Amino acid sequence: MRIFRKEKTITHFSANMKPVHTIELGETVIIETHDCYGGQITDESVLRPDIDLSVMNLATGPFYVNELKAGDVLAIEILDIELEQSGVMVMSQGLGVLGDLVDKPTTKIIPIKDGQILFGDGLVFPATPMIGVIGVAPSEGSVHCAVPGDHGGNMDTKDIGIGSKIYFPVFQDGGLFALGDLHASMGDGEMDGTGVEIGGKIKLKVTKKEDSQLIAPVVETKDAFMFISSAKTLEAAIRRGARIVVDHLQRELSLEFGEAYRLLSMLCDLKISQIVNQLVTVRVAVPKELFR
Repeated sequence: MRIFRKEKTITHFSANMKPVHTIELGETVIIETHDCYGGQITDESVLRPDIDLSVMNLATGPFYVNELKAGDVLAIEILDIELEQSGVMVMSQGLGVLGDLVDKPTTKIIPIKDGQILFGDGLVFPATPMIGVIGVAPSEGSVHCAVPGDHGGNMDTKDIGIGSKIYFPVFQDGGLFALGDLHASMGDGEMDGTGVEIGGKIKLKVTKKEDSQLIAPVVETKDAFMFISSAKTLEAAIRRGARIVVDHLQRELSLEFGEAYRLLSMLCDLKISQIVNQLVTVRVAVPKELFR
């Protein structure tokens, strides 16, 4: 099995970016990633105002997938995530939903041991590793890795973890996917602006989803398909996500709009992924039982 180190990274997902690695459809690989700060925070004396935010959310890659063409659907199965021995959470004025109440910046280094997060003050929690940034080359232009979109990017969706599979519409030949920004744990919303930011290694398998149509990423978990939507406002993200799901239900189940809209409200769950990035991200969870 091939292992790809974190030396080659991108700061932007671009329609014109060049691949640094090539992998095969069906191949299983291990990819090493930085934390979202690119390793700039080495101890608790380093504060958020001290670091270079232009290189936030570095993503390892891009990877060209042989035999993958524009118009295809790329499937990435997350087989395992190995975390480093410590993560970091910063706090700074203006960061997160209560950032106006923060009086000074602080940094907290959080040890990770035997799958447990040693938060301090006797508080210990199980690690729930997830990938914050994962995406493909967009259809046009260039998007910073800190920004989400239909290409993926910084979706900060906690369901993108071990055992899940994520599907992307492919806009450029080879897909050109990249990933990074691991979290040892992160709650829906990422409300103070960070999870437990950490580096690590991701074991994944790359395949192609046949006979499928997508315009934005979808995460598959044990019980549901989660349709991802990002927009400038929460209202806009919700509306777009709902429309994507209704259109999908109409197409896959041969339903009229009204019947698909009823199923959306009857069986599907709206979940907030993050509300602290340049664009906010939501997901609409569609139970798998709908497609049996």
